[in-house]
Amino acid sequence: MKKYSSKRSIQILAHLLQQYEISNIVISPGSRNAPLAIHFAEMPGTFNAFSIIDERSAAFVGLGMAMSEKKPVAITCTSGSAVANYYPAITEAFYSNIPLLILTADRPTDYVDIFDGQTIRQNNLFHQHSYGDFQLLEDSKENAEDINFDLIKKAIELCIEKQGPVHINIPLEEPLYELVSEIPAFPDVEKTIKHKDYEIPSNLVADWNTSQRIMILVGTRDYSPELENQLTQLVKNHSVVILCEANSNLYHEKFFRHIDRYIFNFTEEDYKNYVPDLLITVGQNVVSKKVKQFLRNGHPKRHWHLDEVWQPDTYFALTEKVEVKPEIFFSKLLRFANLEPKPYYNLWDVLRDKKNAKHEEFLNMVDFSDFYFFNKTSQVIPENYNIHFSNSTAIRYAQLFDYGKRKIYCNRGTSGIDGSTSTAMGFAIKNANPTLLVTGDLSFFYDINGLWNQYIPPFTRIMIYNNGEGNIFKFIPGPGNANPNSLDEFIATKHKKNAEHLAKHFGFSYTRVEDEPTLDRVLENFFKPDADAQPKILEVNTYGKNSADVLKSYFEFMK
Repeated sequence: MKKYSSKRSIQILAHLLQQYEISNIVISPGSRNAPLAIHFAEMPGTFNAFSIIDERSAAFVGLGMAMSEKKPVAITCTSGSAVANYYPAITEAFYSNIPLLILTADRPTDYVDIFDGQTIRQNNLFHQHSYGDFQLLEDSKENAEDINFDLIKKAIELCIEKQGPVHINIPLEEPLYELVSEIPAFPDVEKTIKHKDYEIPSNLVADWNTSQRIMILVGTRDYSPELENQLTQLVKNHSVVILCEANSNLYHEKFFRHIDRYIFNFTEEDYKNYVPDLLITVGQNVVSKKVKQFLRNGHPKRHWHLDEVWQPDTYFALTEKVEVKPEIFFSKLLRFANLEPKPYYNLWDVLRDKKNAKHEEFLNMVDFSDFYFFNKTSQVIPENYNIHFSNSTAIRYAQLFDYGKRKIYCNRGTSGIDGSTSTAMGFAIKNANPTLLVTGDLSFFYDINGLWNQYIPPFTRIMIYNNGEGNIFKFIPGPGNANPNSLDEFIATKHKKNAEHLAKHFGFSYTRVEDEPTLDRVLENFFKPDADAQPKILEVNTYGKNSADVLKSYFEFMK
């Protein structure tokens, strides 16, 4: 016979999660959240419960699941410092608009600040990086059932509406392990999630139709076939210039998909020649610092940003906050837009042809290095793979190469290295297509607990390019001015570690390569199923290959 938690707040929570079809629950072990763990684990037809021990990793795993399934995922942990370990993933979800429902178990409210074990100030802990913070009442409090029902409903709807993290703190009195065999019936929910109506203002249509230099810049966002089709219609007659990045997940031969190839050495005169009159931005964080520099220095006359939640003035030129999904905006615009050819597109197209030719010329000269690794692997990844790139150099290298129509992801909300592996593994667990993580050594070693779970599919693949340091600090401006000793030890953090024993410990097959012929040979079979049905790690050792110098020489060559 199944046994459920006797806590009414937990029973209500489970009922409302079911009503809103939130089924994935990432659970980290503990005693204070035992009522939640017991309750969700006893309802396998309703909830998919996943046990992830490290709370910091667990939150990123949940983030990856939400990213994969495009709907909220709940994460739950015990009280105290366990809760604080969620924070890095919550900031990422906040700035990436990924819906996480954070369910933190807590001591009763009277226990805060009396030095009871595992008790901190949990209420409103994530206030600056969540879209809502809710504190439930203990079951013993007056009207707790009705109040908690309303609070949980409001929290779930806010999570769905804002597509971001929302926190529910749940004080629980002992006993924690009291069980019941039946759950009382709760009423069905009348959902009140808001949906915005939108009609495009006539002045925006007029601005579009009178602008001669229109640029659409697409940052980090999930794949949208509707948006891709709309932008294709806008660009087919060369009416606009559309810049996008690897993780913009848009593909068309007339889109400009390798921004840094084209604008790396722009001068003040180039800023004037190439800057748009009308800049329209879509999506979130843009990886390229060069395009930020170009647009900030170029001063476009008008800048519209399209997003339901965020309206950042990234380029210090924002004139219109369009608070609606880009797909809705462009569906309205296409009814009225003048799509005549513009010389502005040809200006950029000539630049692209020139730079792409130089890019291909450089590829014929490059030796074994990180650059070689990214070029080679971009050609062999199967089309059905989702690709997750870690921060920091991995996603920057990815901008330079062509990955076709493969779906590409990276934690660019806060651009940290701390949860790349956990996010990719969470994504892999919930996606029907296989997942590849391409990661640098520091990012991989930082987040090794991302491999500490039993749910990783056997067709998951990880490629580590190990240059023995944080190589980004060898080519970005600034760190090179530091004393070599401090640069190597405290900034680039040189090391000689490899992932061989970690791979064995976590049940991955492992291969290490150190030269071009071996890499070429290994890649032939890397994506094929493993005989032991294990996921695979390929570590590419580029110690001492001066990868930073190769990248610097690339951009010097591209001038």
